Parts: sequence; C-alpha cells; structure tokens
Amino acid sequence: MSAMPWHATDWARLQARRERDALPHALLLCGPAGLGKRAFAQRFVRGLLCERVQDGEACGQCRSCLLLEAGTHPDLVTLSFGLRRDGTPRTEIVIEQIRELSARLAMSSQFGGWQVALIDPADAMNAAAANALLKTLEEPSARTLLVLLADAPWRLPQTIRSRCQRIEFNVPPPAEARAWLQGQGVAQAQAALEAALGNPGLALAWAQQGALERRAEVRRDLAALAAGRGQVTDMAKRWLDDEAAQRLWFAAQAAADERRAQSTQAAAPLASTMDGEALVHWYDAANRARDALRGPLRGDLLLLELLAQWR
Repeated sequence: MSAMPWHATDWARLQARRERDALPHALLLCGPAGLGKRAFAQRFVRGLLCERVQDGEACGQCRSCLLLEAGTHPDLVTLSFGLRRDGTPRTEIVIEQIRELSARLAMSSQFGGWQVALIDPADAMNAAAANALLKTLEEPSARTLLVLLADAPWRLPQTIRSRCQRIEFNVPPPAEARAWLQGQGVAQAQAALEAALGNPGLALAWAQQGALERRAEVRRDLAALAAGRGQVTDMAKRWLDDEAAQRLWFAAQAAADERRAQSTQAAAPLASTMDGEALVHWYDAANRARDALRGPLRGDLLLLELLAQWR
C-alpha cells in the first residue's frame, strides 16, 4: 500500500520534535478507523527504535528492525485485549494489564534507547485501568513513550486525554482521497468514497470486499419496495445472511440521499412515497437497527419491521 498523503503534515511535525529531542512522553492518535493511524504509529515506532534511522524512516535491516519484524523487540510493549482465566478474549483492557505495563516501563531499556508502549485500543480501558495509567502518565520515565490509539477518544477520561499530545486523523479532501484510491487500483474510486462517507481507508477495504455491489443491491431493493415489488421477508433474509450491518449502513445512506433529493426538488432516486420527515425517522431507525444487531434481539425481526416501514 502506498503512503497516505494526508499523514504528511503530522509526520513532519512529529519528526521535527524528534530531531529536537522534544518528543512528548505520550501520544494519542485518534480518529475514525480507516485513516491509517495504526500504520502511522507503526511507522513512527519503527523509526524511533531503528539503529540506523534516516529522516525518520527505519532501515529495515538493523538488529532492532529485525526484532520488530519478528515481534520480539524487548523495548516495545504492545497492549491490547488480553484473555480471561477461561481462555476467552476480554472486551476491555483491565487494571492488571496496566500494572504489568507500568512495572515493565519502570525498568531500563535493554538496548539503551527508547522504550515504547502501544496501547490499542486505548478507548477500551475500563475506569480502573485508566486510573492506573494516570500514574505512569504523570511520572514518566526518561526516554519512554506511550502511544495510545483510539477510534473513539471521547471514551477516554479527560485526565488521560489532557496528558497526551493529540494527533487527530481526519477525512482528507475528496480529491486527495480519490487520487490515493486510484493509486491503489480502485476503479470506482468516487463511488467507493461516497459509500464510505469520504473515508479512503474504509473505501479501499469495501471496494476490495465487494461492498459496492452490495450497496447497489440495497438501493435496488429499496426502490423495488417503494414501487410495490419484492417480498419483505425474502429481502430481510438475504440482508441478514450477507453483511446485515453494512447493508443497514447503506440503507441509511440511501434514505439520506432520498431526503436530500426531495428537499432540492430533484428526481428522487428511489421514488419513495415517504415524505422528508418520515425519511429522517427511517434513517434513524436503520441506524438503531444496525446497533441493535450486536445485541440479543432477533435480527430477522428487526429487518422485517424496518423494511415493512419503508414499503
């Protein structure tokens, strides 16, 4: 994958601080998934630990680089979801993990350089874990860098956020995102960006996974229901069997596009009989249904009710 051009400004600023030996003791890389913050973090950490770094880029050949590639570098700790005692994965980062991390960082670097801890996703720390991390943030060891990654930084306590240098990853300008996608070989770059609401990383993943065909099918289904064709039960089953959450994302988009067309008196692409207020309510209902799919409610009933409302 080629470099992401929207990283350039933040990368240059961070490298300038590194060259001045003025790096913060904690970084918070945040923003929607798909904008490359994890790739940015890995690139920066590799350069920071490399023994022959040049212009911030790791050489890929020194002892540190080879150990990083193997996942065995002694001065890099990666903290994510651990396992419960029964062997099942946790859904949050817990205080025991932070205590172990703090004890590790209190020791000297084995290579005599930087020690780096990557916490990903940092917004998955529970309250006790976040409080335990505060002590490390307030009393950082020399040449120690904490890198927190978060898709939803608002879930982190303000006490954590305020002690980190924040780098925000935002959706790039459309022309820049489209050019990058085309460089990745995406033929329908504009359609992919529209589907992903301008997020180029998400657009690339969806283009590679056939999501654009799924999006077109969702719109055909809604247009058919609006015209009195098609069976709600058949559509609900088909949606449930093939990426239901993604289909609901596209369905909500379609309702928003329909509402926008009506408000500008343009030809509504789906020819829905619902008025603008009803479309807004249906948009909200589609998003609620997408969230509800993660819970105990029956997905088939959620979809049946939603599609019946569209008809």
